[in-house]
Amino acid sequence: MSLSWKEKLADRIAPELAGEIDQFERQMALRRQGKIEDKIFAEIRLRRGVYGQRYDNGQRHDGEKTQDIAFPSGDLLKGPNTKWDAPGMQRIKIPFGGLSAEQMEVLADVAEEYSDSILHVTTRQDIQLHYISIDNTPDMHRRLAAAGITTREACGNTVRNVTACPLAGVCRDEAFDVTPYSKAIAKFLLGHRDVQDFGRKVKVAFSGCQQHACGLVSMHDMGAIAKTRTIDGAEKRGFEFYVGGGLGAIPHHAKLFDEFLSEEELFPTAQAIARVFARLGEKRNRGRARLKFLVAKLGIDQFRDLVLHERETLKADPAWTDWLASVRDEYESPLTNPNRQQTAPEEGFDKWQQTNVYRQRQPGFAAVSITLPLGDLSSYQMRQLASVCRCYVRDTIRTTVEQNILLRWVHESDLTALHRDLVAIGLGDPGAQTIVDVTACPGTDTCKLGIASSRGLTAELREHLAAKNLQYDATINGLRIKVSGCFNSCGQHHLAEIGFYGVGRTINNYKVPHFRVLLGGRWNGNGKDFGLSIGAVPSKRIPETVDRLIDRYLHDRNRGEHFTDFVARIGKKEVKAMLQDLMVVPPPEVDPALYTDWGDARRFTIGDIGVGECAGEVVSLADFGLAAAENEVFEAQLLLDDGHASRAAAKALDAMLTAAQGLIKTQDPDISNDTVKIVAGFRDRFYDTQLFFDPFAGGKFARYLFVAYESANDNPTLELAHQRVEEAQLFIEAAHACQARLLEAHSKHRITPIDAILATTVA
Repeated sequence: MSLSWKEKLADRIAPELAGEIDQFERQMALRRQGKIEDKIFAEIRLRRGVYGQRYDNGQRHDGEKTQDIAFPSGDLLKGPNTKWDAPGMQRIKIPFGGLSAEQMEVLADVAEEYSDSILHVTTRQDIQLHYISIDNTPDMHRRLAAAGITTREACGNTVRNVTACPLAGVCRDEAFDVTPYSKAIAKFLLGHRDVQDFGRKVKVAFSGCQQHACGLVSMHDMGAIAKTRTIDGAEKRGFEFYVGGGLGAIPHHAKLFDEFLSEEELFPTAQAIARVFARLGEKRNRGRARLKFLVAKLGIDQFRDLVLHERETLKADPAWTDWLASVRDEYESPLTNPNRQQTAPEEGFDKWQQTNVYRQRQPGFAAVSITLPLGDLSSYQMRQLASVCRCYVRDTIRTTVEQNILLRWVHESDLTALHRDLVAIGLGDPGAQTIVDVTACPGTDTCKLGIASSRGLTAELREHLAAKNLQYDATINGLRIKVSGCFNSCGQHHLAEIGFYGVGRTINNYKVPHFRVLLGGRWNGNGKDFGLSIGAVPSKRIPETVDRLIDRYLHDRNRGEHFTDFVARIGKKEVKAMLQDLMVVPPPEVDPALYTDWGDARRFTIGDIGVGECAGEVVSLADFGLAAAENEVFEAQLLLDDGHASRAAAKALDAMLTAAQGLIKTQDPDISNDTVKIVAGFRDRFYDTQLFFDPFAGGKFARYLFVAYESANDNPTLELAHQRVEEAQLFIEAAHACQARLLEAHSKHRITPIDAILATTVA
C-alpha cells in the first residue's frame, strides 16, 4: 500500500506546521459531522487560505451550468466522505515575494495535480490556485510546508502576506535592504497571540526608498520606509513608519506614526499597534472594521499615544531583537560564474532589455522582470522557469505587486541567453512595469464580488496598447493602468494614473456592464496620490476611452509633464467633456455588443428584466434623480480639485440627497426638497426596510448619507472632503443597483428581445 503524503513528508515538515495542518484536517471532519458551525468553519478555512469562488458568471470551469458561488454557507462538506463538487480558491503566502527554484517546482506540481494548472500572482505577491477541492487541501498544505511555504493566515481577520519592494537589496536608490526586516516580521507575526482577535485583516509593507512605488506604503495598515540617521557618530537604521492606510471602497492615506522608528522598536511597536487594534477596533460592522477607520476616528495623535502607552506595558520579548545580529549579513549572492553561453540576441531582445531589465547597484548585474499577462503562468512554465533560474541565478527570485516575477543577480553577460530561454517557454514578452503591463483583480472570472470582467478588459487593453508601442515612449511607459471588477480596489485602481472599477447600469431596461474611470492617481512615491472617478463608461468602450486620454496627453502635454499633472492642468471638466459621448448607451438593437462583457457573448445579466406601465414612470423618476446626482458629485470633485474642501463636501452630500430623493420618488412622487424629510424618508423607506442594502456590503453605503448629513456643519479637511466625494460616488452606485432591483421586482414583461438580438449579431 502506498504511503500517504502525511507519511511521506513526516520528517520534512516543521512540527508546528504539521500540527496545524493535522488540526485543520480534524476540523474538516468535525464540520462533516455537524460539530462546527458554518460561520466558525468559514473563518477556520479562511485562515488556512481557502476561499470560495464564482464560476464565470454562472458557468462551471468545464462549461456546465452550476451555482454562482462555491463554498456557500451551509453547503460545506455536506456529509461523511462527500467530496465538495464546487471547488474554490487557495491563496498561498509568499512573504516579501521570495521564492526558490525548489518552491517553484512544488507550486507547479500542486497546481497541476489539484487545480487547473494555472498559477496566479496577486497584487500582494501571493500565489493563488483556482478550482481546488477542499478535500485536497490538507495534502496540498503538507507538500507546500515541506518546501517551506505556508498558507496559514493568507486570508481571514489576520495579518496578511507581508509585502516588500522586489528590488530590495539591489535597488540603486534604497537606504538599505528591507528584505531581512520583512522576512523577520512576517515570521514574528504569523500566529502571534496578539494578532488573532481583529475585526478585519491587517496588511504590512516595506519600502527601501521614498520615491518609487515598489512598497506602496501609503495604502497599508502598517508601512515602513527605510531611513538612516547618524547618532553619536554612528549610522543607525530605522523606518519612517506609517499606519492606517488602505484602499477598499474608500481609500485612506496612511498617517505618519514616527519619523524615525529604530529597528529595535519595529517589532514591539507593531505588536502594540496590533493590541490596540484588537481591543478598540470595530468588530460588529465589518464595513468600518479596518485599522484605517480606527486611526481616522481617534486621530493620529491620540492613536499614537495609545500605542506608545501599550508599548510600555509589554513584557520584553527576546524575539523583538534576537534576529538583528544577522541582519547585515550578506543576504543574497550571484552564481559564481556567468553561464558563459555566447549567443546572438533573439528577435525582440532590444525592446525586452529596454523594458524588462534593471541595472542593479552592484556593477555587472541586472534584475530581470518576467512579464506575466494577467499575472498567470502555467504549471509547465513555472517548472521550466525553475530550471532556467538554476542556470542563471541562485534562489534570488521574487514575485511583484504588479503580478510579475523578478530574477535578481543575473550576470549582464547572460542577458541574451536568458532572454532566449525565456522566449522558448513563452515568458519573454517585453513591457514589464509599463503602461502595457495592466494589473487586474480576478473580477467576474472567479470572485463572488466581481461586477464586470476586469480580466477580460485587461487582456483586451494589453493587446490594444502593445500594438501602439506606447511602452517605448519615455513619458508614457511610467504610467499605470489598473482594473478592478468592483469598487473594492483589489486591482488597486485608486493608485493608477488611469484606473477602472466595474459597475452595473440599467439602461433600456437591461443591465449594461460599465467601468468607472478614475484619474488623478500617482503610482510613484509609494502610491502618492489616489484617483477619483469622473464618470462611468460602458465596458466595451474602455479601449477607446484609453485611446482618447493618451492621444490627448501626447498631443497637448508640456515637456516633461506627468499625466496626472496634465489632467489637473486642463481640468477634469474638460476631460469628462472629451469622453461624454462614450457614456451614452444606444438601444440594444443599435449596438448589442455593449450589453455583453469582455470574453462573454451572453447577455450581461441572467434573468428577464422588463418594464410594465406603472414601472415606466418609476424608472424615469429614479433615472432623473440619479443623473442629477452624477452631475453633482462631479461638481464636488471639481471643487475639491480647486481646494474648496467645505464646498466639495457639501456638494457631495447634495449628490447623495439627490440620489436618495430620486429613489424615494419611486414610492412617493410628491417628496419635498426639504433635506430633513429626504433623510427621514430614505431611512424609513430604504434603510429600515433594507431595500437599499447591498447583498455583500449590507447597509454600509446607506450610512454614508447619514454620516455626511450629521456632520454637514463641520469644517472638513481636504482629505475628509476627498473621502466624502468617494462615499457619494459609492452611494450613487448603490442607488443604481437599488433602482435595478426595484425595476426587476416591478417588471412583468420584456420589451426588447435582446437574447435574439445578441444571438444573431454578437460574434
